[in-house]
Amino acid sequence: METVKGFRDIEDSSKRNQIRNIIESIFQLYNFKSVETPIIEYEEFVKGNNTTDEAVSDIFKLKDKGERELALRYEFTFQLKRLVNNKKLPYKRYQIGPVFRDEPVAGNRWRQFTQCDADIVGASLKDEAEILNLISQILTKLKIKFTINFNNRKLLNEILEELKITDKNKNQVIREIDKLDKLSEKEIKQNLQKYNAEKVLDIVKKPESYFEKYKAYEEIKELKKIASLYKIKLNFQPFLARGLSYYNGSIFEVKSEGKDGIKETIAAGGSYLVNAVQSTGISFGLDRLELISQISQSQKGILIISLSQDKSAIELAEKIRELNYPCEIAYGKPGKALEYANACQIKYVIFLGEEEIKKKKFKLKDMASGKEKLIAEKDLEKELKAIK
Repeated sequence: METVKGFRDIEDSSKRNQIRNIIESIFQLYNFKSVETPIIEYEEFVKGNNTTDEAVSDIFKLKDKGERELALRYEFTFQLKRLVNNKKLPYKRYQIGPVFRDEPVAGNRWRQFTQCDADIVGASLKDEAEILNLISQILTKLKIKFTINFNNRKLLNEILEELKITDKNKNQVIREIDKLDKLSEKEIKQNLQKYNAEKVLDIVKKPESYFEKYKAYEEIKELKKIASLYKIKLNFQPFLARGLSYYNGSIFEVKSEGKDGIKETIAAGGSYLVNAVQSTGISFGLDRLELISQISQSQKGILIISLSQDKSAIELAEKIRELNYPCEIAYGKPGKALEYANACQIKYVIFLGEEEIKKKKFKLKDMASGKEKLIAEKDLEKELKAIK
């Protein structure tokens, strides 16, 4: 039976779990609190005030038996409106879980994917810099080379006001210039002509020094200054907007070199209002991180092959698990057990027979090298620490 288009079985999620654990541990280091929210919400709540956003237009809609209009969550940010009620500010929360988009499937894009979000409700520029440092620490741990691109939505609005772009057309113009790293300048210029906004393209291509004349550039300069305290380098991109219209200040987009030299967006975020309170946050895409992270896979544990010594094998397995090392037992023919170990990429095998029990020494085999050695029962803990 095939899966629904845009959905998939993940038959080995060990690397994903490893990445998730790294992300979660760093979220916790910054004192973000974990939350869980419903996958299904009322459609009206999911849409909010951003009904023209592309992501909102791609929500999965459904009805329950009571004919209520419902939808699958497309992100976590809108749910903060409910979570933050009656909370002491700043409110720092993180969430990791599946979100859904009813959109065309292409390349690494799926209709169900896992987001890893951290947000601060009641945030300043100093909090934004801390979020940027959190990004840097996570991606460094994942051994991913990255660039943090940033801009400020206030600057874009100021430029559009200077060019007398009508309020009606502002969001559409911003969406068009945000495509500057995806489409040709010719295509974007043609699209901007519909709104008499071609001049904006010339402005956003100018060097950074040009933008010092705008009032909003002060925030850009200040954020760079605070980020430098964390030794973080930011790449200013005056055309960067992101697709969501609720951003009202800084915008971040983190790019990494993907396969075949293609730059992948692996995290994005920025500043926005939650119940009229200034907030900021970042979202990582776990599925993309899995593809490009260079972290080594954690050990696949130990397989004990019981040579008709089941009681002793169970006792040994329990002892190994108490030492926090993954372990399982194979009963029956050793040949079959070794085939299983190879197929499952199990790193080590312990043979447990009558002779091993008498001598209180176990034969430990490294499945990668084929090397074997005897280890005394009393040295088991020391040996496990050495091979972790």
